[in-house]
Amino acid sequence: MAWIECVPNVSEGRRRDVIERGARAIGDAGAAVLDVSSDPAHNRTVYTFAHTAETVARAVQALFDAALASIDLRDHHGEHPRLGAVDVVPFVPLSGVPMSTCVRAAREVAAAVSERHGLPVYLYEEAALRPERRRLEQIRRGGFEGLAARMQQDEWAPDFGPRHPHPSAGASVIGARRFLIAYNVTLATTRLDIAKRIAARIRESSGGLPALKAMGIALEDRGIVQVSMNLTDFTRTSMPAAFDAVVREAGACGVAVIDSELVGLAPADALSKTIAEHIRLTGFTDDQILEHRLRRL
Repeated sequence: MAWIECVPNVSEGRRRDVIERGARAIGDAGAAVLDVSSDPAHNRTVYTFAHTAETVARAVQALFDAALASIDLRDHHGEHPRLGAVDVVPFVPLSGVPMSTCVRAAREVAAAVSERHGLPVYLYEEAALRPERRRLEQIRRGGFEGLAARMQQDEWAPDFGPRHPHPSAGASVIGARRFLIAYNVTLATTRLDIAKRIAARIRESSGGLPALKAMGIALEDRGIVQVSMNLTDFTRTSMPAAFDAVVREAGACGVAVIDSELVGLAPADALSKTIAEHIRLTGFTDDQILEHRLRRL
């Protein structure tokens, strides 16, 4: 079958019942749940699931129903930037599936959830209707708290839905993109300024590594900080290259690297046992490799 992957990021990483309710909604809609990764400090959960475009679209709508019934951003606090209760929903083509399939699914789901919930929705990456909205960070700038004022600007009217945030769910960003690896490196310091300095030095937008986005985040519950990264093309910047860059920059600041973590899954070409050992990946198993999970279905 021609399957696609979907990797929604939901603004809840602490309440286990809410997280499990979202996973059940996805599974009950017929999609194969491959991974559920939650982080209490980020207060965020990343669901990874796959199936045909029709089934994945149905599962995304079921996840919106479950999440919007349980999450109120007015009471939400976490380290990760967010715009909505269901913050971002990327559709990702798997082998042999054209990107156009994911673009069509993204736009159809965006229209459906907007109409059902009265929710403003922006389209991004390959599904974007406006070039200035391709990059997620451009849309999410200012976060939920700055959303109402920003939406009054004509250039930031949503692609679907009202020109004001949903009271409890904010807005959502839905799109289509290639495979992305969400990857974090933990530092042995409490100094957030060091994590931010390292992130600024290594990310592509500052002249660092290609296809790398990075930011510094404090993990207050653990008393440490983290360089949180997205590898948007692991063939251009691999996980070891990103890890080595953080180690190098941290060493220049007199700080040690503790370990690293993968959020969700990575393709076999990007991750192996040898790579996991090199990057000090916590809790590595074959189940963190996408193809391994798909073969088990």
